[in-house]
Amino acid sequence: MNWKGEKVLFYDFEVFKYDWLVVVKNMTTRTTYKIVNSPEELEALYQENKKEIWSGFNSRHYDQYILKGILCGFDPKKVNDYIIVKGNPGWKFAPTMFRSIPLLNYDVMLGTDRGLKSFEGFMGNNIKETSVPFDIDRKLTDAEIEETFKYCNHDVEQTIEVFLKRTEEFNTMMYFIKHFELPIDFISKTKAQLAAEILGGNRKGEGFDDEFQFPILDCLELKKYRYIADWYRNPENHDYKKKQDKVMVAGVEHTFSWGGGHGAKAKFHASGVFLIIDVTAYYPSLQKKYKFGYRVMNHPENFEFIHDSNIEFKRKGDKKARQPFKIMDNAISGQMKQRQSALFDPMSNNSICINGQLLLLDLVEHIEPYCELIQNNTDGIVIKLNDYERDFDKLDDIVYEWEQRTGMKMDFDTFIGDIYQKDVNNYLLIDRETGAVKAKGGYVMKLNDLSYDLPIINRALVDYMIKGIPVERTIGECEDLREFQLVSKISNKYTHILYGNKPIKEKCVRVFASRVASDPGVKKVHATRKTAAKLTNSPEHCFIWNDAVKGVPVPDRLDREWYINFARKRLSDFGVM
Repeated sequence: MNWKGEKVLFYDFEVFKYDWLVVVKNMTTRTTYKIVNSPEELEALYQENKKEIWSGFNSRHYDQYILKGILCGFDPKKVNDYIIVKGNPGWKFAPTMFRSIPLLNYDVMLGTDRGLKSFEGFMGNNIKETSVPFDIDRKLTDAEIEETFKYCNHDVEQTIEVFLKRTEEFNTMMYFIKHFELPIDFISKTKAQLAAEILGGNRKGEGFDDEFQFPILDCLELKKYRYIADWYRNPENHDYKKKQDKVMVAGVEHTFSWGGGHGAKAKFHASGVFLIIDVTAYYPSLQKKYKFGYRVMNHPENFEFIHDSNIEFKRKGDKKARQPFKIMDNAISGQMKQRQSALFDPMSNNSICINGQLLLLDLVEHIEPYCELIQNNTDGIVIKLNDYERDFDKLDDIVYEWEQRTGMKMDFDTFIGDIYQKDVNNYLLIDRETGAVKAKGGYVMKLNDLSYDLPIINRALVDYMIKGIPVERTIGECEDLREFQLVSKISNKYTHILYGNKPIKEKCVRVFASRVASDPGVKKVHATRKTAAKLTNSPEHCFIWNDAVKGVPVPDRLDREWYINFARKRLSDFGVM
């Protein structure tokens, strides 16, 4: 397996008190290595492949330090407990020695991921846990080692599957490493860390004391809603815990806070002519136009190259060429609020965020007499035109003037049809003439293999809204069990899951609503309070299916009526049914 010339090895460690093992897969040679309790074999494999990229799931925080610990002669169990039990960063265990062992580690896990088991569940694969407990207080038997290898090998295969479904992340990292002629060991960094290196993050922000001394841009022209901008100027409100009272803007209730401003018609359905007006790459565009954050960049020209390329390929419609620039462009501004980042500059971040929402408010104020506001969010608005022939040209002129005044650029999408809107983060727009659909939010978005949770509900809602198909029909005619899956994984705040009153070993389960009254529900037990709470969205009666579920037909046991009621409830959240 090869991505633009790079050979990638995938690996995963399992550590017990008296044993350790690792599975390493070289996908280029189709070779699998299984090593148990042999530092010598691990050393030989490492030496043979230390110039290659090693990839794992959460390997940035765990597996790479187990590997380095073993090569340094440490007991891996002590390294494991230092990280897992005590909650320490792995590099602190032996900083000097660990740095002496180079490892090109690429982590498939992203910061927002819920864990590998969740992805395995979404993909329809086996999510059963090994029966060998990790706190076993003796040497493992041969049979236990073999079983652990089986599950470890499975996790490596699943890591590869997740990697393949998000290769754009890896390709983005490699593209910028090569373009800017950076050391290959930068593949071990996060996108945010790589961005800071490319932009020459200088950490000067640590010495600034001007977090709330952000400018309000001179191009802002607010009259009716000037008081909203004045709230941000008032030193008494310079506290991130504070937010303005809910206000009415263009007939829509809005919330304005330090994190952003938004408003939307809730439980709303309407037909007509709708416009989605989005600012092109809004926050990065503000950053470039007004040089926000440039003071913490030694190489702002690199930021401008990334941003300009993102816009250029968007205009050309070249999604493939745009992908790395879009990903990196969007990774930059948020770093200014991260104290550990070399781009830390909270005043500049506030400048972008506050002016961003105020400039959109400015636009809403100017177009308010000519349209109906449906929603206003971070980087764009949705409006309804009551008379397209009469109002579009006037609206277009106002947007053009706003663009000239602010230096931003707008993208227009027109939909002649229907909108269904739950809130600012969940809506579906349908163009009845072209068939085009714009879906946003977990209730209606098209799910992929890494987000495949209660897919039958999303499909039932969308089929009803677009085609008028009753949810009863969509749910009643589906014979693929995977479409009904609810995948739930507990966090570290909980010790275990109860199925009825029985503790189960898995911390990630795939559940289905059951018609059998004796089938219990599933609950999670809080680590400190010891109280049990129902797993989110789970049915009162359910059965657990942690084996692979792809291609499995729906059994009679499945309670379709539960899914129908669930879909009806979500439809009511959109103001229909």
